[in-house]
Amino acid sequence: MAVELSVVRDALGVSVAAGVPVLLWGSPGTGKTSVVRALGESFGWPVEVVVGSIREPTDFAGLPVVVDGGVRLAAPAWARRLADSGHGLLFLDELTTAPPAVQAAMLRIVLERVVGDLALPPGVRVVAAANPPEQAADGWDLAPPLANRLVHLDWPVDAAAVAEGLAVGFPAPAANGHATPDPARLVAARAAVAAFLKVRPALVLQVPTVAALSGRGWPSPRSWETVTVLMGMCDTIGAGEDVRAALVTGAVGEGAGIEFLSWLANADLPDPEIVLADPDSFELPERSDRAFAVLTAIASVAIARGDTESWTAAWRVLAKATEAAPDVATLVAQSLAAARPHGAALPSEILALTPVLRAAGLLDGNRGTGR
Repeated sequence: MAVELSVVRDALGVSVAAGVPVLLWGSPGTGKTSVVRALGESFGWPVEVVVGSIREPTDFAGLPVVVDGGVRLAAPAWARRLADSGHGLLFLDELTTAPPAVQAAMLRIVLERVVGDLALPPGVRVVAAANPPEQAADGWDLAPPLANRLVHLDWPVDAAAVAEGLAVGFPAPAANGHATPDPARLVAARAAVAAFLKVRPALVLQVPTVAALSGRGWPSPRSWETVTVLMGMCDTIGAGEDVRAALVTGAVGEGAGIEFLSWLANADLPDPEIVLADPDSFELPERSDRAFAVLTAIASVAIARGDTESWTAAWRVLAKATEAAPDVATLVAQSLAAARPHGAALPSEILALTPVLRAAGLLDGNRGTGR
């Protein structure tokens, strides 16, 4: 799926802002390193470039040293500099020219953010670059476990952008490196992904069986969780649909990603915050997958807010779903009842939910719904 260079740059910025490790795939000498350096400069962050092809596993797993009669795994200088700074970009270059043993050592950095015995601070973000194996000297495909921990973005060659970058400098991706996903946007994204996977359970996990696909994004519970974070960040900063599409397909692969994006477009889900602001105007969607997504998102946003007004509005919405979607209503009622704000009175709409609450074990003859 061909994507414009400006879209890939912005998708890179979203990934870095969200703290999601990202891998840029492209031919040698196409400006990947320059853009990463420009991104670091725009954030005021240091950039450490580590070339995998000239490193040993101990450069990532740590070098064993004896200290006070015990053995510690000493981190290299680049990791200590990032840790001392508290934030920065770790750029793992030439990833596919790193031997499998080095890739395995890199895996812990991408997953756990640990180098030897040194934990990198949350402000350190990971960006990698790789040449396709057929273009890399002595190249290897990425191991599936490492590939599944990265968002994969294809880096296109744009002659005009290269000329402009050489003349005036390569532009940095447009994103705020200090932003975090809005909690309401994040829970809405989680509800949408959950609803889709209920419809397409086969896409929860699809381990690649073809070697050519094993080194790219593929669907797993981990990569779908990544999709929720990226979507939450996109909605928070107002990223375009093309940027969101690049990130989703980069995380779970083109097949699963395009199917999810198509489902999302056709679902036409309302904004949970708008629904909570005017619960009386809400109409429950007829499709069960849409009803699940909407109701769980509304409940999640209300719980995240933690105030009585949102909690009460969520019950008013839920009351409209008891007959049409009793299973979803039961699930949402459990979550709402467990998150009752201190001092919140029971809304009158809860009377319509008495059978649902009793079926969920939230009512008995003596205690009602009180805590």
